Amino acid sequence: MTELSAPISIKTPKIAIIGNPNVGKSTIFNFLTGLNQKIGNYPGVTVDKKTGAFSIEGQAFELLDLPGTYSLFPNSEDEIIAHRVLNQGGNEDRPDFVLMVIDSSQLSRGLFLATQLIDLGVNLAILLNMSDLAEKKNIEIRSYELFKCLGVPILNTDARNLKGMDQVKNLISQKNFSKGKPFIDITQVVPLDLLSKIQDHLKLDNPYQAYQLIRFGGKDPHLPEETRNYLESITSDFNFDLEEAQLEETKLRYKKITELVTRAMIKREEPKKKSQLDRITLHPVIGYLVFFAILVVIFQTIFTWASVPMDWIDGIFADLSTFISSKLPDGPLARLIAEGVIPGIGGVVIFIPQIALLFGFLAILEDTGYMSRVVFLMDRWMRPFGLHGKSIVPLVSGVACAIPGVMAARNISNWKEKMITILVTPLMSCSARLPVYIILIGLTVPDELLFGLINLQALALFGLYFLGVLGVLVTAFLLKLILKTSEKSFLMTELPPYRLPRWSDVGITMIEKSKTFVFEAGKVILAISIILWVLASYGPPARMDEIRASAEQQLSQTTDEGEIEAIEAETNSLLLENSFIGIMGRAIEPAIKPLGYDWKIGISLITSFAAREVFISTIATIYSIGADVEDELTIRQKLDHQVNAATGEKTFNKATSFSLMVFYVFAMQCMSTLAVVKRETKGWKWPIIQTLYMSGLAYLMAFITYQIFS
Repeated sequence: MTELSAPISIKTPKIAIIGNPNVGKSTIFNFLTGLNQKIGNYPGVTVDKKTGAFSIEGQAFELLDLPGTYSLFPNSEDEIIAHRVLNQGGNEDRPDFVLMVIDSSQLSRGLFLATQLIDLGVNLAILLNMSDLAEKKNIEIRSYELFKCLGVPILNTDARNLKGMDQVKNLISQKNFSKGKPFIDITQVVPLDLLSKIQDHLKLDNPYQAYQLIRFGGKDPHLPEETRNYLESITSDFNFDLEEAQLEETKLRYKKITELVTRAMIKREEPKKKSQLDRITLHPVIGYLVFFAILVVIFQTIFTWASVPMDWIDGIFADLSTFISSKLPDGPLARLIAEGVIPGIGGVVIFIPQIALLFGFLAILEDTGYMSRVVFLMDRWMRPFGLHGKSIVPLVSGVACAIPGVMAARNISNWKEKMITILVTPLMSCSARLPVYIILIGLTVPDELLFGLINLQALALFGLYFLGVLGVLVTAFLLKLILKTSEKSFLMTELPPYRLPRWSDVGITMIEKSKTFVFEAGKVILAISIILWVLASYGPPARMDEIRASAEQQLSQTTDEGEIEAIEAETNSLLLENSFIGIMGRAIEPAIKPLGYDWKIGISLITSFAAREVFISTIATIYSIGADVEDELTIRQKLDHQVNAATGEKTFNKATSFSLMVFYVFAMQCMSTLAVVKRETKGWKWPIIQTLYMSGLAYLMAFITYQIFS
C-alpha cells in the first residue's frame, strides 16, 4: 500500500529592494517586474508599498520596493517602514534577501545605509548603479576592494541603459546574497550588558538589532505594547542616552566608510562646472518665469489632449446607457443600470486621460531632474504656510482637478506637510467649478470694460480663483498651528544631472496611477452615484403615483409635440421635487435661506455633491428648462427669468449668485475628491474633517457675501 505524504508548500523567495532616493531603484524594480506589479499599503500607516512578481529560469520571486531612505535612522513615516520591515521578526513583509542600490557617484552616502544593513545581518547584495554617471565624473570604483571589506556580492550597473541587468538576474536566480561581517562594533557605543539583555529577551540574532529596537522601536506602534514597555523600561534602568549613541554611531561609521572609500574609489578632479541650464532654471527671477511657463504648457496640453479621449469616453458611456435602456424592458433594474451604474462608472473612467497625462508629465519632470529644481525654488515661499516645496505640484495640479493633485501629494515624505497639502488642495479652483462660475457671472456681472481695458466678467472670474488661493494659504497656516508631529521638517533634495526621461518608466507610472484611481476611488464613487440615483428616482409612492397619473391624463388630451415636451418636463420637475432628494431639499431650506437660496437650489447643492458641474444640469431640470443643458445661453436666459415667489425678486439676483459662487469656491462638493482623500489618508477621519471644515467655511463666506450684496 502506497503511503501518501502531505504536499510540501514551497515559499516564494521575497526580495526587498532598498536605497537612497533617486538612485534608479524604481527603474530596476520596473525592469524586473514589468507590469506585474500591484500597489497596497503597509498595515497601519499611510505609506504605499509596491510589490511585484517575476520569474527567472522557472524560479518565481516576489519583489518588495521599500521607500527611499538615507539610513536606518527613521525621521519620517516612509523611513520607519524600512526599519520595521527589516528589523522585526515575524513581520509578513520581512524579506529573505535584500538588494541595495547605490548611486556610484555618491558612494559614501550609499555605503552608510549599506553598512547598517550588513550590521543588521540581512542577506545582502549591492548594486553600484549609475555607473555611466560615475564615468562622466571621472570616478573609478574598485569593486573588489569593497567586496573584501564588506563581504557581500557587488555588481556595477547602469539600469537606465540596461547595462549589467543580466548579471542582476543571474545573481537573483543563484540567490547569491550574503551576510557580511559586522562593519562596526556597536558595543563601542552601547553598553554590552544592555544589548545582551535585549538580545536574549527578544531572541535577536545580533546586538545591532537590539540597538535598533531600543533606538526606534518606541516610534513604531506596530510593535507589541509589551515589547515597547520593556524596551523603555530597560533603557531607563541603564540611564542610557539614545541621542548621543546615534551621534557616536554616525561618527564611527563615517570614519570607517571614509577609510574604505579612500581605498576603493579613485576620483580624477576636474574644475567643477555649473550646468548652463541651471543658470536659467535656478535664476531668482527667470527660474520662476520658466517654471510657470512650463506649467502653462503642461496644463494647456492636458486640456487639449485629454478633451479628445474624454469626449470619446463620455460618448461611449452615453451610447451604452441608451443601448441598455432600449434593450432591457423598462423597470427599476434597467433604470438603475442605465441611469445609475453606467453613468457612475463613466464618471470614474472619464478622469483617466487627465490623471494619466498629468502624472506622465510629472514623471518626465522627475526623470529629467527638473522637479528637484522646482522643489528647491518654491520651498522658501511655501514654508511660512506649513507647506513643503513639493506641495507646489499638487496645488498647481488642483487647478485642473483636485484628484490628481491629492494623489501627487504622496511624494511629500513629511506626514504633517503631506496632510496639509492633501487637505488644502481641493480649495484650489478646479475646472469643474468653471461651468458654475461662468453661468452665474453671466447672470450678474455686466459684460463691460473697466477703465476701457479690463473686462468685468473676466475680473470676477479672476477674483474667484484668487479667493481659492487665499483659502489655501489661510487654511494651511491654521493647520500648521493645529497639526502636531515629532517628524522633523526639512528639505533635503539633491540636484541630479539633466537626463532624458526613460519612456517605459513614464508609461508604467501613467498606468499605475490610473489603475490606483479607478480601483480604489472608483468603488466609492460608484456607490455614492447609485445612492444619489435612488434618492432622486424614488419618493413616497402615493405622491409619485399622483404626479404620474396627472401627467398621463394631460398627455392623453393633447397631440401637440411642444405641449407634450412641456408636460414631460414639468412632470420630471415635480417628480424630482417630491423624490427623497427633493424632500431633503425642502428639509434643508431653513438652513440655506440665510444664504439667499430656496429649496430648489438646495436640491442642486445636494446633487452637486456628486460633482460640482452637476449643479447646472440639476438646476436646469428643476426649473423645467427641458433644453440642452450644455447650451449655457439658454440656461442663463431661463434662470434670469426665475422669480422668487416669496419676495417677488429675481431668484438669481446679484446677492444670491455671488453667494453661490463663493459657496462653490470653498465647498468640497465632489465625492470623487472625497474618495481619493479617503484612499490617500487610509481612512474616513480626514475626509470627514475636511468636508465639515470646507462646508462650514463655504457657509460662512457665502452668508457674509449675501449680507454684503443684499
